[in-house]
Amino acid sequence: MPRKAAPPLEADLLQGTLDLLILQTLVMGAAHGHTIAHAIERRSDEVLQVEHGSLYPALHRLEDRGWIASFWGTSENNRKARYYRLTQAGKKQLTHQTSRWEQLVRAVNRVLGPATD
Repeated sequence: MPRKAAPPLEADLLQGTLDLLILQTLVMGAAHGHTIAHAIERRSDEVLQVEHGSLYPALHRLEDRGWIASFWGTSENNRKARYYRLTQAGKKQLTHQTSRWEQLVRAVNRVLGPATD
């Protein structure tokens, strides 16, 4: 019996990469936007640079979808800051998106690898 093919990847998967990175960053606990951006930059060895013009719309989009929740707190320099935390729905979405990302990486690697035909 032939193996059932996985459904095609959504076209917005690459565009949603920042969403995936934000969700993964929030696994460790609540953080404000500046901390999230720096964590992504540090963990990527500064390869990924997160611009505020991309970060905050992504945070708002994730909050609108119910994947993160925000609250006001005090930052390490004693200023009022908006913090974000991962929700249960966000944890599920992170698992789903991570699986889809791994599928995409495998597919791209097959194309980039040596031809077997």
